[in-house]
Amino acid sequence: MKPSRRRARVARQLYRLCLVQGVLDDARVHAVVDGVIRAGRRGGVDILSGFRRLVRLDRQRHTALVVSAAPLPDDLRADVAAGVERLYGRDIETSFSDDPALIGGMRLTVGSDVYDGSVRARLAAIAARL
Repeated sequence: MKPSRRRARVARQLYRLCLVQGVLDDARVHAVVDGVIRAGRRGGVDILSGFRRLVRLDRQRHTALVVSAAPLPDDLRADVAAGVERLYGRDIETSFSDDPALIGGMRLTVGSDVYDGSVRARLAAIAARL
């Protein structure tokens, strides 16, 4: 097996060791990073690079970003957060922000999934058709 494939496999194994009932445990992540650094073995940087990528992707899958044109009322925030939890599960963290450039509507991003219901996106789609 090639060294880079071996290092990628080790990074995946370390990532799996950090999962507790399907959820990434921060204490285990820190312990793995410290252990790889202390070991000082050749290829440690490559292993940590692959491990970091897997942790980053996991964090993105468990974080939802809702961007709206104006601040949302608390009851609408609660409804949106409940809808996101229904779609993606209870272990997702929802954060909200404002972007007046959207003109109206909202955009939801979870990992690589983007749901764009903004006026800006609709105008761009109309412009692309013309």
